[in-house]
Amino acid sequence: MKKFFPAVLALAFYVVGNSQENYLIVGTYTTGKSQGIYVYRFNSGTGNVDSVSMIKTVNPSFLAVSPNERFVYAVNETSNKGDGGRVSAFSFNKSNGQLTFINQQHSAGDDPCYVSVDKTDKWIAIANYTSGTMSVLPIDKNGGLDAASTSIQHMGKGVDKERQEGPHVHCTIFSKDNKYLFATDLGLDKIVIYPFDERNGAVDKGKSASVSTQPGTGPRHLTFHPNNKFAYLMEEMGGIVSAYQYSAGKLKLIQNISSLPAGYKGEIGSADIHVSADGKFLYASNRDASNTIAIFKIDPQTGKLTSIGHQSVLGKTPRNFNFDPSGKFLLVGDQNSDQIVIFSINKDTGLLSDTGKRINVGQPVCIKWISTK
Repeated sequence: MKKFFPAVLALAFYVVGNSQENYLIVGTYTTGKSQGIYVYRFNSGTGNVDSVSMIKTVNPSFLAVSPNERFVYAVNETSNKGDGGRVSAFSFNKSNGQLTFINQQHSAGDDPCYVSVDKTDKWIAIANYTSGTMSVLPIDKNGGLDAASTSIQHMGKGVDKERQEGPHVHCTIFSKDNKYLFATDLGLDKIVIYPFDERNGAVDKGKSASVSTQPGTGPRHLTFHPNNKFAYLMEEMGGIVSAYQYSAGKLKLIQNISSLPAGYKGEIGSADIHVSADGKFLYASNRDASNTIAIFKIDPQTGKLTSIGHQSVLGKTPRNFNFDPSGKFLLVGDQNSDQIVIFSINKDTGLLSDTGKRINVGQPVCIKWISTK
């Protein structure tokens, strides 16, 4: 038995190490050092990262991975008189970590900044920021995209004459049961909730409802608690997190709480928001002079938040961040520092610690994951 032990032990280490590896997919702005979408191999046991591949595409500022993990969809954040935005489809090869371009379609608006895939793998939803439009595109059987089947133009304006001169859709997210499509609008201070039919991709504008936020706060990103009973909204211009009770397409406000450090007096540009997989903590990013991740404890009964601290992102402009699949690490894309900073997470306290590990990549603005299996 002894002579077989080293081989068995080596195999065990290989299996464990391999099970802890996932592909890290990074979207970027290509106005600086970046050229497109970057793929890395990330080890959740060590926090180590290895570069795998890159594919060129213009301003892939937000990404979505299909539920079957075979395809990646990227907005191409460009504009031209209301119809300059694009969205690109790529196939993903898990054996070698390579992305392959399939096709590209118009996003039915300008400056698309968010894309999500529905649960059936048949539809994507796009938020077009500058034009204030929301669109739905069909996915064909090969993972490519067909022309937009739905395009909805939001109308109106907000109280801030410079930032809210018109509608600015910033997030489009499907409900977990796939029956609703939520569109946050920074320009209108609203979350618009559309009934969605997964059979034909129809969005029922006539039966839509909306939830208004405090004037001038600028809704940006929306996320749901793992128990699907609560939802949390990051408001970019106000630096506020709004907490809601959620049920069957309806949101009920239960709390507004600042994401900014106490006494902060600088410019406000809050950005991303995520709940930990165990549902215990919520994290929100603040850009401009703050450059922090706000950390909140979630009351499991009420969904209300309690601020427990702020972590410097050790760089500039944390537009996007995400947990690794193990929940041990939080990766923050510091857009204007050209790097991703890797923090370890204390699962008991929710607090973050710098691992000292960095990924050098030009203007990282979106972080997604695909399993290696």
